[in-house]
Amino acid sequence: MVRTILRHADSSIETDVPADRIQSALQEPGATMWIDLLNESDAVSQGILRDVFHFHPLAVEDAIKQVHVPKIDDWGGYLYIVLHSVGFTAGDSSRLCTRELDIFLGPNYLVTHREEEMDCVERTWTSCLRDPRTVSAGPAVLLYRLIDELVAGHMPVADAVDEALESTEERIIDKPVPAVLPEVLGLKRALLHLRRIIAPQRDVLGKLARDEYAVVAAAARPYFRDVYDHLVRLYDIVESMRDLAAGVLETYLSSINNRMNEVMKTLTLITTFFMPISFITGFFGMNFFAPEASPAGWTGKIAFIAVMAVITALPGLLWLWLKWRKRA
Repeated sequence: MVRTILRHADSSIETDVPADRIQSALQEPGATMWIDLLNESDAVSQGILRDVFHFHPLAVEDAIKQVHVPKIDDWGGYLYIVLHSVGFTAGDSSRLCTRELDIFLGPNYLVTHREEEMDCVERTWTSCLRDPRTVSAGPAVLLYRLIDELVAGHMPVADAVDEALESTEERIIDKPVPAVLPEVLGLKRALLHLRRIIAPQRDVLGKLARDEYAVVAAAARPYFRDVYDHLVRLYDIVESMRDLAAGVLETYLSSINNRMNEVMKTLTLITTFFMPISFITGFFGMNFFAPEASPAGWTGKIAFIAVMAVITALPGLLWLWLKWRKRA
């Protein structure tokens, strides 16, 4: 799908500009155009990006491939920017999904290319149609609004991961079952993935806020600095959640070790109680019912009663001795 918003010099808004009029509309003094390419075929996308806007073939190839980390390339007359929106799915296999947004920023135009729906683009597009002043400040400020919406979508994801961590930690403290371990590891992977997205996007916004680009006016840089500050704080939040995830994993391992220690303690006590009994029965052989035995008397009724009394009393005596040693 190819859709366009064209703001004329008289502040009027025109949508769905035909492809054969795009080039002439770009020559109109004071006009600003936004072209959005959504899940369009490679042939159509390349026809617009290469033949209409004459972008460099390498930049066009990067936009078509959709496999890049966030970055910014300065091609002199325009900027090529790659950003990512994020989404989070909690559960047994928690995972973070990303959607790539390729942006071309020129002196009087903004071109976006994507393969999937993005809420940040839809909200910005609706805002432009509802209020033409969103476009009137120029493509650089329009880019700021788009990036601001994209970064604003990162915070709910961070909150969702934080809630999942807290819930998992409470379950571990209550009952550290092995089924919780995949959830903790999934949350750690999601946080690592989120960090790998936020860090380069922070660098992109830092360059937009500090560096001098021909298509970004000095008056527009403070806007990007504001988004840069949001990403810096978000990066710190993600780092603290990574520490929390590591702590949750350590809590799980400690709980499992404590349970194992309790089990070993119980087994050790049982072994200790039966050790003297095993010695007695092994030493005498328990041949009370043999027809003949030597020396005589070891298989008699009195010997049987005595041995059974010792076997019965030993566990109780050992238990009392252990209790006394613990108090001592």
